[in-house]
Amino acid sequence: MPHDPVWTGETTRRAALFGLFSAGLLAGALPATAYDDGVRPDSFRASEVVENGHRFFGSVSRGLALTVEEATRRWGEPNGYILGQEASGAIVGGLRFGEGTLYTRNAGQRRIYWQGPTLGFDVGGDGARTMMLVYNLPAVRDLYRRFGGVDGSAYFIGGFGMTAVTDGGIVVVPIRSGVGARLGINVGYLKFTSRATWNPF
Repeated sequence: MPHDPVWTGETTRRAALFGLFSAGLLAGALPATAYDDGVRPDSFRASEVVENGHRFFGSVSRGLALTVEEATRRWGEPNGYILGQEASGAIVGGLRFGEGTLYTRNAGQRRIYWQGPTLGFDVGGDGARTMMLVYNLPAVRDLYRRFGGVDGSAYFIGGFGMTAVTDGGIVVVPIRSGVGARLGINVGYLKFTSRATWNPF
């Protein structure tokens, strides 16, 4: 079973640029596994995603199960998911930085980072544990790109918020808990990278 990812010093320094700090250090990261990046990942059942999500968020939540079920209804079974942590700050416009581990059934695990601008009415900053479901991923390397928001994808229930971003047929669905959910709808786009970077654009 996957372990919680580590909140590294690099991401902490990037988040601190905005006077932010995301509480709740995660321990026990799995190292990246040497797989061929060209392998198409197999899909996960919704029940597996919910089970690992409960372990990751630290509680059994009906809200999480309903959110994953809604994502499954809209986009089917994911063939990858990310468990991680992020920090964001905004005064109408802002930035979001995060990092975590991408899990696939047959294409290994990878450390992954994401950045992006946020747009909305929130002022200040927040930190959140984040699960991201990944759909239609041809290969791990295809995740390293920018993903724009999907209209009408916002969904909030039981303390969890879900939105969706897409590019080239790949759909990424971030699910955030607690205060992090309020900013989920404000993501302009997310850029995924294999290494930490200060550049959100």
